Amino acid sequence: MFDLPKYGEGLCLARLGALLARLGIDRDQLRRTAVAVCGSNGKGSTAAFTASIARAYGERTGLFTSPHLYRFNERFRIDGEPIVDETLNPLLTRVTDALAEVARERGEQFGAFEAQFALACVYFQESKCDVAVFEAGIGGRYDPVRLLGAPVSCVASVDLEHTALLGSSLELIVSDKSDACAAGGSIVYGENCRPLRDHLAEYNRSRDVEALYVGDEIAITNAAIVDATQRFDLRIGEHTYPELQTSLLGTFQLNNAAIAATLLSLWLQRARTEADPARLDCAIRDGLRDARWPGRLETISTDPLTVIDVGHTPDGIRQALAGLHAAHGPQGWLLVLGVSRDKAAAEIVNALAPQFETIVCSSAHHKGAPADVIAEAARAANPRADIHVASTIADAARDARALAERLGAKIYVAGGLFLAIEFAAVLRGDRAEDLRFF
Repeated sequence: MFDLPKYGEGLCLARLGALLARLGIDRDQLRRTAVAVCGSNGKGSTAAFTASIARAYGERTGLFTSPHLYRFNERFRIDGEPIVDETLNPLLTRVTDALAEVARERGEQFGAFEAQFALACVYFQESKCDVAVFEAGIGGRYDPVRLLGAPVSCVASVDLEHTALLGSSLELIVSDKSDACAAGGSIVYGENCRPLRDHLAEYNRSRDVEALYVGDEIAITNAAIVDATQRFDLRIGEHTYPELQTSLLGTFQLNNAAIAATLLSLWLQRARTEADPARLDCAIRDGLRDARWPGRLETISTDPLTVIDVGHTPDGIRQALAGLHAAHGPQGWLLVLGVSRDKAAAEIVNALAPQFETIVCSSAHHKGAPADVIAEAARAANPRADIHVASTIADAARDARALAERLGAKIYVAGGLFLAIEFAAVLRGDRAEDLRFF
């Protein structure tokens, strides 16, 4: 599967529908079990929260997400556990064989994400999952998740991203993501979608889609951080859930948690007409408390305090930085900074560099922009900063820890997914070169 291109040729819906048929996927059953999670930022956390709540309610729960952080198996989970190699390998063979047959018949090239989506569908169906939570790849209109026919979906947030594919305005992008939801379904919109509410009311009208918004029908109140745990009250319609908590940090995670609780509530209304409100209350409470999603403001060491974040869009990076300051204070940090070469380096550096007095600029083994290029951008963004250049992540980890000891500082690693994950891998004694990504 690593040998497939990241994206296939043209639109994937017809060839992917043929692949699902070849693999024996029951599309009606898929529709009944599926929840589609779309958005510009926050999809992964929202999907993880949703799956955790469903599992706490007692449902056998599948979770399909991307990208993986350390192992490919992480993309396919049931009840929180990644697929084991003994199950994954024969599934890979079945899917790739069927994919090759359909590709030959149609004369089209599949992409890796399409193949992974199909594998998730087979795995969850044959494992008899009650709920299957799927994170979208890009958009929703032409993304594989459109084939779920999910009556319950969300747009966790909207930002200007993948504009060549999704459009150059927020209205176009949020419309594309909304199309993952089946006609007659319900879409939960994150708080930053509220300014687009009038547009979405007209866009969704002919499809008879119900829309609920964080900040309107869904309310978050009394938010606070206590002992590195976020606590808050949540209202969904007329139902109130006081004193909820999550270990995932950043105010944006409250948005994601609220969406997830609403998604599972809506799914239960359709799939379990006799759902017990008290049981749902406990499931929301336990599911949010127990949810884990590595790489998002994750503490990977306490001596010195070292936090990584895999955010790689300017807006997501700004939100994570605000969450870092809220949870651990704004003072005493040094930054390990790197950006993938296919990302908006200037925007990302400008979002981070002005907030730090000491910066170690580095380059991830996977797709990293050169360290000296990042350093030049950091000097332009913050001429007063003490800038260091480390050509490899191993060098960056060594230099950052030496600087932290000398300065009595904490370490924040941010700017790109590959940077953060390679840094964590090196810190635990592994090699960045041994990780495999698409």
